[in-house]
Amino acid sequence: MQEQMKKIILGAHTSAAGGAHKALYEGKAIGATTIQFFTSNQKRWKGRTIDKEELLAWEKALSETGMTQIMSHDSYLINLGSPDLELLTKSKEAFRREIERCHLLNVSFLNFHPGAATSGTIEECLETIVDSLLSMENLVHQGKTKLLLETTAGQGTSVGYCFEHIGMILHEVKGHIPIGVCVDTCHIFAAGYDIRTKEAWRKTLKEFDRHIGLEHLNAFHLNDSVKDLGSRVDRHADIGAGKIGLECFRYIMTHFDQPKYLETPNGPPRWKDEITILRKYAEEKN
Repeated sequence: MQEQMKKIILGAHTSAAGGAHKALYEGKAIGATTIQFFTSNQKRWKGRTIDKEELLAWEKALSETGMTQIMSHDSYLINLGSPDLELLTKSKEAFRREIERCHLLNVSFLNFHPGAATSGTIEECLETIVDSLLSMENLVHQGKTKLLLETTAGQGTSVGYCFEHIGMILHEVKGHIPIGVCVDTCHIFAAGYDIRTKEAWRKTLKEFDRHIGLEHLNAFHLNDSVKDLGSRVDRHADIGAGKIGLECFRYIMTHFDQPKYLETPNGPPRWKDEITILRKYAEEKN
């Protein structure tokens, strides 16, 4: 049983304060086998530089913790679909720097929110996102990091809240860059996709497969939702403490082997408990 548990790729978004390697050790402390983290301050345009000393500390921590399938989350400031040329230029430059840091750290996945239409139309925004991603083609192939489009809740002017949006972007750029999808449970629920029961999941997965393709589902963000189905409001809740409920997460843990990352609001002590609960669900399929 211990051997089976080690194969579950499950973790949380841990803190890289004090150096990227710190996020790995925090993951180990909560019983995780993977982590998501920020390679740089997510609220600043100017990205940090990872020096040789930090890189050596990262590699040492990787060896000591045994973490795999590590995922970076890009800056919240980046909007690859912005209709504002100045903001778009800054966003693309920041995204390039993020890709470079991911390559340096040999990170498996770079998760990013597609973008926001702001003053433009959704169609224009989606086309701009495609163009932005295609402009990264040469750089992306210089490392092993795969880009993952994150499903969104549809709050404000953000796009990516329906599978058609994600599918359009993915199918335009696949073959040019390595790309897949990270499904955030809170986000798709808030966007209107019911995932509270086995039957609801099956219906939602049919829609995902029709517009995107299940072969492109590479990861999950595991979050319950403070707000109701279709609210279009992004508010994460602890697992089982929101409007989605535990049956959803039991289904995920027994039906999907993709890496899973908690972004629930109450931090390491709660993540440790949630990882224990989710592991028990995963054992049910064995």
